[in-house]
Amino acid sequence: MNRPLSLLIGIFLAAPVFAQTIGDSKDRQDTLSATVFTSRRHAGGLSKGKDLRTEVITSAGLMKLACCNLAESFENSASVTVGYSDAVTGARQIRLLGLSGVYLQMLEENRPVMRGLSSPFGLSFVPGPWMESIQIAKGSPSVINGTESMTGQINTEFRKPTDEIPLFINVVGMSDTKTDFNLASSLQFGDKLSTVTLAHAEGNFKSHDMNMDGFLDDPMRKQVNLGSRWLWYTPQLMIHWGASALYDSRIGGQEQGWKSDISNKRVNAYFKIGHPFREDNSSSLAFIGDYTFNDMDAGFGPALYAGRQHSGFLNLMFRDAFAERHDLTVGLSSTLDGYSESLSRKLTPEVDNSFDALNTNLIDLRAYGEYTYHVDDKFSAILGLNGDWFKGYGFRFSPRITMKYQPFEAVILRANGGRGLRNALPLIDNFGVFSTGKAFLGDYLTHPLEDSWTFGGNATFYITESNYLSLDYFSTRFTDQLVVDRERRPGEIAFYPLDGKSFSDSYQADIHIEPSSQFTVDLTARYTDARTTYSSSGLREIPLASRFKGVLNLQYKTNLGKWVFDLTGSVNGSARVYDFMLDLKDEDGKILYPEGRTPAYPLLYAQVTRRFKGFDVYLGGENLTGFRQKNVILGTRMADGMVDTGTLDFDASAVWGPLMGATVYAGIRVTIWK
Repeated sequence: MNRPLSLLIGIFLAAPVFAQTIGDSKDRQDTLSATVFTSRRHAGGLSKGKDLRTEVITSAGLMKLACCNLAESFENSASVTVGYSDAVTGARQIRLLGLSGVYLQMLEENRPVMRGLSSPFGLSFVPGPWMESIQIAKGSPSVINGTESMTGQINTEFRKPTDEIPLFINVVGMSDTKTDFNLASSLQFGDKLSTVTLAHAEGNFKSHDMNMDGFLDDPMRKQVNLGSRWLWYTPQLMIHWGASALYDSRIGGQEQGWKSDISNKRVNAYFKIGHPFREDNSSSLAFIGDYTFNDMDAGFGPALYAGRQHSGFLNLMFRDAFAERHDLTVGLSSTLDGYSESLSRKLTPEVDNSFDALNTNLIDLRAYGEYTYHVDDKFSAILGLNGDWFKGYGFRFSPRITMKYQPFEAVILRANGGRGLRNALPLIDNFGVFSTGKAFLGDYLTHPLEDSWTFGGNATFYITESNYLSLDYFSTRFTDQLVVDRERRPGEIAFYPLDGKSFSDSYQADIHIEPSSQFTVDLTARYTDARTTYSSSGLREIPLASRFKGVLNLQYKTNLGKWVFDLTGSVNGSARVYDFMLDLKDEDGKILYPEGRTPAYPLLYAQVTRRFKGFDVYLGGENLTGFRQKNVILGTRMADGMVDTGTLDFDASAVWGPLMGATVYAGIRVTIWK
């Protein structure tokens, strides 16, 4: 066994991991007073109690799909769009408010995660059966977790040490030979100490090239993921601590020729300490510490990339509800990221993007304060202010405001706005550029500070407690941004600072209807207008980002819930294609994108679950319409029709649609209760 993998297993065994929630599993609050949603009956929806517009996907909602990992958990949501960064590595990219997922903040039980080297594959590093719920918050959230959240936050809650489930096992197999195994075990040792152990293993046993383009449709993968979380609780002290370890390997591309060969190793350890000063928890002191090590070795044809990342996060906060309607939180925080990178990438004798031993230290030191004024459930206003010192960029203020008003029992109005700041990671943020033969030009070795303002609002109208209509609008405006331009000149990808406008406007409507206790209907539609100024062509729509997405989900349960039927259909609207895609033709010689846009396409998911005492059996299908993007691998064709991967126009990153056809799966969930 190699040394990094031994280190991963050793840390897993030596330092158990921490859960965030205490008390009764039906009514929990974590150290940061963030509500945990645990409904078994309801699949989720918009949270009525949250000040910020927040969509909740509960454990029941996660079971509507195979949900092998976090990337596959958003098919029921129009707010979030998940696609591939390229056609060979299996890296997934996420969009919120029409913008790349690097502009939203990923949280794991309110700790910032999935940053830097883990971001291209991080969505596939979170097993679905480990999760208890997901909360998707749009806009500028609380200042407590920093300024990196420009378009919103996605927070995942894991299974808890306090759950009275000594053993949970989930096994699922898919028709493409991908198999997942998941285990969770929660144990309590008296009234004070509890733990949950988590394990995940996955792999596929056969490669596929269904479109006969010479490249695997999905990489050969194997992953081992282990976690252990612990909780110590007394009325005077709450301590959460833990560790996790992951190894992930994926091989894609051509079986003989251009290959992508990527391995990721990750270790994480953290702790949380909370001390209440009053019995009602209205005043408390909390401290969070988090450390992550990421190790990536990647090959992209003849190019080789190696990256190492050490990241630390510290947060000390004091909260005091000093009067009936007044609440104040203040704190000190720091984020430290150390990167060591090297790249061997010589495309031609004249084009060499190689660099060696590039060491970068990114530092963010922060003080913050957040004041909340509330009048029962009628009105609340949250005023937050971050003061950040960024290494190389100095001191910046980031104000944020959130307001919620409920003029009537059936109407809730929300407004929100604020500033976001983050250091860009040009190559990692745009991981698909490695799956091309194009030259990198410009500022791809720098880490500029991106700066944006996001504002918007939401109105929710309740017909009954469980039937509602929700309308929202959010807009993001950049003042500083790193632009990645693939259209300036053929064979080049240019990185340069924004000189002009860059914005995204997003509109969404949600309807949730429960005609009966056994039947649920969710209908969502989202429209997005996202544009950026390019140096060669001016203000243009962001390429490969669909303008429209509509989702319909139907769920029916028989009496006592023994049978559960789920059907999810979505329509994905058109997107502007890159200029170098305008002349592409299909097998019959017809132009693929005659109007410079991708076609709209449907997706269909279905699942049937049979519940027995102690276990569930389920059967389902994904992408049952069988729709797939044509001509995914672009470039100069050789005599046999295969793409010449040694040319500057080779590009496997122009992905806008599904890569795999229809897939069926079957699985079993076994739950042993106390």
